[in-house]
Amino acid sequence: MLIDTYGRVATDLRISLTDRCNLRCTYCMPEEGLQWLAKPDLLTDDEIVRLAEIAVTRLGIEEVRFTGGEPLLRPGLPGIVERVAALAPRPQMSLTTNGIGLKRTAAALKAAGLDRVNVSLDTLRPDVFKTLTRRDRHKDVVEGLEAAHDAGLTPVKINSVLMPGLNADEAPDLLAWSMEHDYELRFIEQMPLDAQHGWKREGMVTAGDILASLRTRFHLTEEGAGERGSAPAERWIVDGGPHRVGVIASVTRPFCAACDRTRLTADGQVRTCLFAAEETDLRGALRSGASDEEIAGIWRTAMWGKKAGAGLDDPSFVQPDRPMSAIGG
Repeated sequence: MLIDTYGRVATDLRISLTDRCNLRCTYCMPEEGLQWLAKPDLLTDDEIVRLAEIAVTRLGIEEVRFTGGEPLLRPGLPGIVERVAALAPRPQMSLTTNGIGLKRTAAALKAAGLDRVNVSLDTLRPDVFKTLTRRDRHKDVVEGLEAAHDAGLTPVKINSVLMPGLNADEAPDLLAWSMEHDYELRFIEQMPLDAQHGWKREGMVTAGDILASLRTRFHLTEEGAGERGSAPAERWIVDGGPHRVGVIASVTRPFCAACDRTRLTADGQVRTCLFAAEETDLRGALRSGASDEEIAGIWRTAMWGKKAGAGLDDPSFVQPDRPMSAIGG
């Protein structure tokens, strides 16, 4: 079990498979990209599977989410998924992706055992997509979403970040389009995880702004805390159902008290929180011959020290040195 001093139990493991990405989203990294991790620093396929097995069989992990960077850039991804799917007890498995490579990989990932996907799509307008991501790939994402749905990677969830002056007016259109295509939409407040440290609380599109915009076109009924559980998204039933929309208010309404996540970076570091300033090295233990129980013990100790919250409302908050692409969403 992965328990901390506040009584929270981590059952959800996020594994970053690579720090690389084929987009350059303005809220994540600079246009020229970043200095990527050297290949020897990355966990190998065998190391990823071994750590997943330790987490599932010794530490009580029930769900594994593969993230990046862009996880579809990881060679051998279907093989990793297949091996993790063979663990007993079998964890639920999902993938967070920008969707560009889904058209060609969705069927193979489903066959390997992946259960569902979360796809990032911030706009319905190709020109705005190009401005936000610095790449002209909007059509590829839309086709990737369709492929994921057709392959049965459902529910297909869309993650959208709204930015002032770019797509802040698109919330109602995004929701209408998502319902039309049977996708589940979740808006995420922009978080301070950009490599260029350009995030500012002032002027950000908040959960309140998003809900006010949605209510100009839809009737929203709050689903309630009982249905939410430890999920980060507050959800609303749209026009009486069956469709729902979620809002992840990481900044204005943090959900730290119910957090059930542990994170593994692409280079084998445990992070107890996206905003943590500290990491605990598992790669070194792996490569020095530590046993599974020794590695599990290091992991337990790291999680025991998890802080009460992210501290975004603390004036002394310092943004993590690693951008989102290196940590995993």
